[in-house]
Amino acid sequence: MRTEESAPVREDPALRRSLRRWMWGGSIIFLLLVLAFPAYLLVDSTRRSEALVEREQALIRSGTRVWELNCGSCHGLNGQGEDAPALNSQQFLEGISDEQMHRTIATGISGTAMPAWWNEFGGPLTDEQIAAVVAYVRSWEPTAPDRPDWRSAFVGG
Repeated sequence: MRTEESAPVREDPALRRSLRRWMWGGSIIFLLLVLAFPAYLLVDSTRRSEALVEREQALIRSGTRVWELNCGSCHGLNGQGEDAPALNSQQFLEGISDEQMHRTIATGISGTAMPAWWNEFGGPLTDEQIAAVVAYVRSWEPTAPDRPDWRSAFVGG
């Protein structure tokens, strides 16, 4: 059996310097990225908040128009109730979630004059239009009057 002794490995000083430069460069870039992410989050969170406010305002504007064309004749242009319940009331708005309101508009209320408004159930409104109406109705909440009689606060009630 023959054993060969391997020659000692010689390091190339130029290769070692190059490797060291790449390691330092990579470490600096990594450190810059680590520091950049929190800074980006600070800037981005403000933009995200502003975009959400703008989206909500656009939904309310759209919901206002849909309400005027479809809901105002029964519930009143300001939700005060005409031939249907007064939805602009603290009691109504505090007692219903956005999901419940959306579902009620979409499916209607059986046994009443409230039809299904969602186009999937034969109504004229899209899901997005119903969401806009919900946003519009919800926008009344800060100034909604105290109306414990909201269910019967209409001419037909």
